Amino acid sequence: MPPLRPGIYAPTMTFFDPHTEDLDLPTITSHTTRLAAAGLAGLVVMGSNGESVHLSREEKILVTKTTRTALDTANFPEVSLMVGCSAQSVRETLALISDAASAGGDSVLLIPPSYYRYAMTEEAILEYFIQVADKSPLPVVIYNYPGAVAGIDLDSDLLLKLSKHGNVIGTKFTCGNTGKLARVAGGMGAATPTTEGSGYMAFAGMADFLLQGLMVGGSGVIAGGANVAPKACVKVFELFKEGRYEEAIKAQMVLSKGDWVLTKGAIPGTKAALRRYFGYGGYPRAPLQRITEQREEEIEEGIRELMEWEASL
Repeated sequence: MPPLRPGIYAPTMTFFDPHTEDLDLPTITSHTTRLAAAGLAGLVVMGSNGESVHLSREEKILVTKTTRTALDTANFPEVSLMVGCSAQSVRETLALISDAASAGGDSVLLIPPSYYRYAMTEEAILEYFIQVADKSPLPVVIYNYPGAVAGIDLDSDLLLKLSKHGNVIGTKFTCGNTGKLARVAGGMGAATPTTEGSGYMAFAGMADFLLQGLMVGGSGVIAGGANVAPKACVKVFELFKEGRYEEAIKAQMVLSKGDWVLTKGAIPGTKAALRRYFGYGGYPRAPLQRITEQREEEIEEGIRELMEWEASL
């Protein structure tokens, strides 16, 4: 199978013991199995939702291996495993990619370097991705997330230029710009729910514009909300694929409403939602703070409609 196919991908949470902040491997395993069983096309470890910046290199390897083992043990070989491998230098990025390949990853997700923001010209960013893609043992998905990289927002011209590299196979548009997604998807002949296309993947970056991305030629979504409501995300995808557009629009409205609550809650709020509705989730690793009981109750109530729908699927 190709490393990626159209569908729903969850950037999985990394779970910690609430007292020691050590990795909670049993919960990582059970969460992986739950998401795969919900019909997801793939999982992403060590992304922004996975608190990768809070983990050591050894912990990143362990989480990736644990996730791969969980998929294999539960007999989900078709579920792809993408690994976030972003670093500030080409050298360190390639080292993380090597780790990911050895630990069972199928592809990698990369944001541009941004620490020396003044120096990150379009030429520097282009050269970074080309050097990495030239040597990477795994195919590369570009992660366009301005909020995580000091406002760097890759435009469609640059993304199309990068995407012509044979080892770049997709983009995640967390920028929320569906016009940009449409231009890149069209320019690359992206795979869609109903067409194979070139095999290139144009992913929406949040569940609240999953359907909008599909309507302009996208391939699916990599969505933090899929940690909490994976079946709902899959349902919107399937309704679109079946041509049931009016139903898909109504379903997307429910998904967008709930996903906004989770987006505002960020990592602490998403973990709170998992605790409230599934009995696990724990808390983020410091310095991210735990939210109040009142805020947890607000999140629980804010996603109630979505979760009632999720439970019915």
